[in-house]
Amino acid sequence: MEETKTRFSQRHPLLFGVMMIILAVALISGVMAFFRSMGWTPGSFSMSGDKIGVVHVEGMILDSTDVVSWIHSLEKDDSIKGVLLRVNSPGGAIAPSQEIYQAVTELNAAKPVVASYGSVAASGGYYASVPSRLIFANPGSITASIGVMAEFVTVTEAMEKLGIKPEVLTTGKYKAAGTPMRELSYEQREQMQGLMMDLHEQFVDDVAAARTMDRARVAAVADGRAVSGRQALALGLIDQLGSMSQAVDRLKELCEIDGEAVVVEGPIEDVPLIQEILGAIHFDISSSLPQGWTFSYK
Repeated sequence: MEETKTRFSQRHPLLFGVMMIILAVALISGVMAFFRSMGWTPGSFSMSGDKIGVVHVEGMILDSTDVVSWIHSLEKDDSIKGVLLRVNSPGGAIAPSQEIYQAVTELNAAKPVVASYGSVAASGGYYASVPSRLIFANPGSITASIGVMAEFVTVTEAMEKLGIKPEVLTTGKYKAAGTPMRELSYEQREQMQGLMMDLHEQFVDDVAAARTMDRARVAAVADGRAVSGRQALALGLIDQLGSMSQAVDRLKELCEIDGEAVVVEGPIEDVPLIQEILGAIHFDISSSLPQGWTFSYK
């Protein structure tokens, strides 16, 4: 048996080396998966009780499951004294942004939450983080963009030129609103505009409540405009200009932590083994309603 292994490694040294690397990565991944299942995360192996959690909200917000789950785990962990919410997101779908908003609201009621904005924390990214006790942004961070956008494509004219006449059957005059096969009727446009305005009003209401701002003041800037961190400070949409490290220092003050603190970051991304070995390629995708509409905080 030993001779067979030796002969194989000698005949195929490259393949044998690759197999050993795969085996090593698999073993490490298995150990890390076990630690994660036990609730142990990088930085959590410490005798000190002074820990702060970090929640990363990155990219398009299309699903809130992992972020909300991580927030809830930090809320339940008594060793976590406070949480930094690090945001790098241009926005995304409405309901997931609202779910993160609610989770941050509950977390902030239990322990201090300080938000730190990177390159961008706009629209849904701003919405999700606005319940934080304090919001830090760099002077050049892009934020706000309070508003709702809906988009779809119609191919009616193109199909007519090809001699194609589509038929769309529905049980109601609003059901096919947004289908690419037919332009919006006046009634459909009015109904969709009303839907968008209701979602917009929810956005304004939640920002005003979280920031304890006069609603009219929020509504005045809720026209979809994006602003810099410095402009957001003047508008009352954030609390302070500063970097992530400055936000961490302020969080430690709120938590009454002196000196260094153990940092526990998440949500932890479960990366397939082949991606860990060869690297991952990520594609940004967007979801849409069945009739082709996409509503998003952008």
